[in-house]
Amino acid sequence: MNKIVCFVVLLLVVSHQSPRLLAAGSDLKFERIEGSGFSVENGLVRYRLEVRQGRVFLADLQRTGSKGKLRFEAVEFFNDGTEGEVSAWELRSARVPGSRLAGEHLRVELELQSEAFVKKLVFRFYEGSEALACDAYYLGSSLGDLNESTRLFRLETEERHWKYRAVEFFDRTDDNNTLVQERSVVGFGRPSLLRGNLLFARNLVDDTAYLLLKEAPCSFSQIAHRGYDFAASKYGVDTVGIGFVSDDLAADSWVKAYSIVFIETGAGELEQLAALRRYQRAIRPHDREMGEMVMMNTWGDRNRDARVGEAFVKEEVDACSRLGITLLQIDDGWQQGLSKNSASAGGEKWRAWGREDWEPHEERFPNGFAPVVDYAKGKGVELGLWFAPSSADSFAAWEQDAEIIAGLHKRYGIRYFKIDGVKLPNKRSERNLRNLLAKALELTDNGVFFNLDATADARGGYHYLYEYGGNIFLENRYTKEMKLHYPYQTLRNLWTLSRYLPAERLQIEFLNKWKNGENYSDRDLFAPQHVPFDYSFALTMAAQPLAWFEGTGLPEQGFEVEPLIRSYKELQESFHGGMIFPIGEEPCGTCWTGFQSILSEDSGYLLVYRELNGQSWRSLETFLDKDRRYTFKTVLGEGRVLSRRSDDLGKVEIQIPKAHGFVLVRYEGR
Repeated sequence: MNKIVCFVVLLLVVSHQSPRLLAAGSDLKFERIEGSGFSVENGLVRYRLEVRQGRVFLADLQRTGSKGKLRFEAVEFFNDGTEGEVSAWELRSARVPGSRLAGEHLRVELELQSEAFVKKLVFRFYEGSEALACDAYYLGSSLGDLNESTRLFRLETEERHWKYRAVEFFDRTDDNNTLVQERSVVGFGRPSLLRGNLLFARNLVDDTAYLLLKEAPCSFSQIAHRGYDFAASKYGVDTVGIGFVSDDLAADSWVKAYSIVFIETGAGELEQLAALRRYQRAIRPHDREMGEMVMMNTWGDRNRDARVGEAFVKEEVDACSRLGITLLQIDDGWQQGLSKNSASAGGEKWRAWGREDWEPHEERFPNGFAPVVDYAKGKGVELGLWFAPSSADSFAAWEQDAEIIAGLHKRYGIRYFKIDGVKLPNKRSERNLRNLLAKALELTDNGVFFNLDATADARGGYHYLYEYGGNIFLENRYTKEMKLHYPYQTLRNLWTLSRYLPAERLQIEFLNKWKNGENYSDRDLFAPQHVPFDYSFALTMAAQPLAWFEGTGLPEQGFEVEPLIRSYKELQESFHGGMIFPIGEEPCGTCWTGFQSILSEDSGYLLVYRELNGQSWRSLETFLDKDRRYTFKTVLGEGRVLSRRSDDLGKVEIQIPKAHGFVLVRYEGR
């Protein structure tokens, strides 16, 4: 059997985070337990795992400072029904250095071999996080019906009184506008079958708690989905759905299953959310150099590529410069091979593209691409491009596409690529897309940044493909024809996702409010034309703002937002350095709502919005410490915090003088 390499890693500790929320911990430690298994530990938690009859169990868990202790009868990783068939297993570990895409982490590989197959379990364990993550890879050709028999994770507890909350996510945002749905149950004898990527479990007797994260696409996009992800009863939880079928297996290449992450936490809401966020920031530290942006993309005006060309791009660069926007992404239409979405009658490309298709369009850019790149650089604006990989034959041309991206990066210095046209109906397409993204990063020395489109088809969702960096292009919303854009609904989608996903990983749009107002009724008070332009921009500030319009189409008064954009950019990195969670009410068009960025135990930001209502102040529940004195300083917007002390619910009184107004406040504890 081939020797395995088992790895061990240190998390890059993200600055500006609360000691209360991100305990420092000590160096990671790995210990082999001869004849049994291994242990990993940091200053927060120690896990000991055992191998018994070819199966891998959690033998012991000790969490520093925990008031309670999770009492379990059995915890097992990837039970695939092959008990007793494993003839040998090997284990090794090593440190993996950090990069722009991931911090250092402890990675332990355990390889188990039988006559029919080889299974490799990869455990990932990070400094500063309590999480234990497990990936599984299979090699072989005769494993029966793996998808039906395999449990990614099984936990059986001694206690019998559990409340479960499953969180299901939805992408394909061209069709979906409610992106998070939750379901709560109390454990019963017959298992409740729950859908979602996240499961929160709380013991009703002693408040011990844990959470499970299934690293996979959204449930309705998963390969060979079984109709549910978690089977939860009073006895424990099974996590199912490995993401491939036996026909996907091969004797000469590893097939990766969906992954499982286990975290024991405290029972409080902030404790659980912070534990999840610590892990998310461990696996993919926020890229402060390339990840902070205010981008413009012209497709949002719904003219498609009708105006794309050298003169138009230069005019858009001028508009970006006036607005304080430093990144212009040219969407579909810059390339020689026009897509089926083109405004041109000759557009037909989508599933299959050649190298020649990804040259600058000869008629639209008769002098090539270099003049617009140089012009943009002279104005302090960087250019990004739209790119659709060849999906024909399950992305069989992945290597060619990676070379095309690398070539554009080398010739023109393009770093930002919007990846669109992706469809992952089977494991081969997923494997080849992974190869493409990884190869492009390798060829550019991690010099490119991907905006992964989440608007259509079966794609990676919110908890998958994270290792390739980048952010998520969340949604197409237009005022033309379909009349799909309402600013409060944009805020609602960001607000609901930010509870469970780092907001700084999402691109959130604001549109030209002066466009297509005739398509909305004058009585529609939520229509974009009734919403101040600076407020529409402010709704995106917890995420990565996306100017989803043609800058040349803005009226002169639209450029009055420039001082706000420039002031925001000075604060953007600091605000995103904290753990961002939603506060207030779920946006509905008439609420008080917002976000809190927790920088440290004593400091952070409150970003609060007054939607369309007649109240000039509101007592808003936050994640501030209860009954504590603070100083509050308004840094953007109009408004202020009236309180000097949070009350016994963590609430403070906030004043915003006008409807559709906002305020960004910096707070410091005393």
